[in-house]
Amino acid sequence: MKITILNGSPRKENTLAMAEAFADAAKANGHEVEIIQVGKMKIAGCLACEYCHGKGEGQCIQKDDMEKVLPAYKDSDMVVFATPIYYFNMTAQMTAAIQRVYCIGKPAKATKAALLLSSGSPGVYDAAIACYKTMIGFMGIEDAGIITAAGDENKSEAKLAEIAELAKSL
Repeated sequence: MKITILNGSPRKENTLAMAEAFADAAKANGHEVEIIQVGKMKIAGCLACEYCHGKGEGQCIQKDDMEKVLPAYKDSDMVVFATPIYYFNMTAQMTAAIQRVYCIGKPAKATKAALLLSSGSPGVYDAAIACYKTMIGFMGIEDAGIITAAGDENKSEAKLAEIAELAKSL
């Protein structure tokens, strides 16, 4: 299975550790995995100009780092969204990448998705989980799992093992 992990964190902290734990376990089970650091990319929000659904024939009018994300996204069998929680939701960088997928809609091959959330505090995940569930429901993609880590759980052996088990279960 080809898996694309979109990491919405602009920092090399907890979320990247979660993404790498998932990637390492999935690779060990024979899957092809790519982590894309959307948190460090220049991706503008959707303009709602509808160019993509008219003259653009699925191509966005904006020329930015999303052009590096879309090919992997389109060709993935599974997409993993990994993001820290900033003020009760996904990062702005992750949100921009998700909104810009509008130009193609559902990834052509994806049948599964997962969500990895990191935060400093417990109980702050509801908005991000609702966004994720609504999005994959609209796309008709199966939820393979949602894992959250708060405070000291971030980078803990137990939490990274839980993430690895999710990846191994695919």
